[in-house]
Amino acid sequence: MTTTENPGIAPSIGDQQETLAPLDLRSLFVAGVHFGHPSKRWNPKMEKYIFGKRSRAHIIDLSKTIVALNSAKAFIEKIIGEGGECLMVGTKAQAQAAVKEAAEKVGAMYINQRWLGGMMTNFQTIQARIERLVYLEDAFAKNTVIAQTKRESLMLATEVERLNKFFGGIKEMQKLPQVLFIVDIDKEEIAVAEAKRLGIPIVAIVDTNCDPTKVDYAIPGNDDSVRSITLIAQHIAEAIASGTEHAKRAREERMAAEAELEAQEAVARAAAQEKAAVRAAQVAKEKAEADSKRAAAAAAAKAAKAAAAAVAASESSPEETTADASSVAVSEVKTEESPASTAPEAASEKAPKAKAAPKAKAATKKAAPKAKAEPKARPEPKAKSEPKAKAVAEPASQETTDDVKADEEKSES
Repeated sequence: MTTTENPGIAPSIGDQQETLAPLDLRSLFVAGVHFGHPSKRWNPKMEKYIFGKRSRAHIIDLSKTIVALNSAKAFIEKIIGEGGECLMVGTKAQAQAAVKEAAEKVGAMYINQRWLGGMMTNFQTIQARIERLVYLEDAFAKNTVIAQTKRESLMLATEVERLNKFFGGIKEMQKLPQVLFIVDIDKEEIAVAEAKRLGIPIVAIVDTNCDPTKVDYAIPGNDDSVRSITLIAQHIAEAIASGTEHAKRAREERMAAEAELEAQEAVARAAAQEKAAVRAAQVAKEKAEADSKRAAAAAAAKAAKAAAAAVAASESSPEETTADASSVAVSEVKTEESPASTAPEAASEKAPKAKAAPKAKAATKKAAPKAKAEPKARPEPKAKSEPKAKAVAEPASQETTDDVKADEEKSES
């Protein structure tokens, strides 16, 4: 049988103040934290936490309780400050109200009715039941319950009540907690086993009949007294609240730093955009200047080409005029020579003409290569070669007239 506190020393629950009692020997002694189990029901591993024996019951050393509670509070505050969650577990009758009140005061998660097997190791199934509870509560709040009869509506209401009994304290739990606070590890052995399997640290109130090696942070104290559980749970809740405040402050500082960084990035981005705009304008200006220079160069080249073509045309025109004049002169010479050969002298000129014909042929043959070679130097070979051929043929006709005159003189003599 567990020893009970002296009612004359400790105040009743109704007389407790809302302010948290200081963590000292007197407050722990008044709450009855020092009472342990009978000596015949003790665990030898709790020997270092036992101060002595009184009325066949062990007395817990409260100085070690203070040290252990302070280290547990520091650990919980650190975990919560880093963004973690603490799950408070106390399903025994003496701990249900105290755990619920302390957890709701700081907005922590809690389980105070029954630890269902697989609450953490089979969290997917548990989360499905939590979602069902949230859905039904929302349906009842909005008056959109899908039920054919009144009996079905009553059954749904009963289901909501039953789910709230087991999962009311973890409706907001979206992931596994990072630390557990447990009252009486012998009664909550399933929770301890699941936490150890998942590697979740445990902070627990350990009485003289428990094994302190099963938990990470053991708080030696009476786990059968309402006042003792309430006091320790309040200190754990204080650590949770302090950690939440640190997490909130760190989150605000991080958000402020992110906002400042975003402002700096916006300023740098605006400066970079301004520089890019200036650079783009300069590039556009340089491109326009380059295009204008290129257009001017193209126009100058086109003008030079047109001037060169005009010069070439002016150089080629005198040659064509000289070729036309020579052809006209040759035609005039032919017309002048035609009266010299009259009809009375036709008989006497037959023989000399026959001799002069080979000379004329030879002269034309000699002039032919010149006419063929002429097109290489000039673009219009035919117009320029004909005057030369005619000019070569003109001396031959003069020779024939001289021969005719000589024959005539001989015949006269």
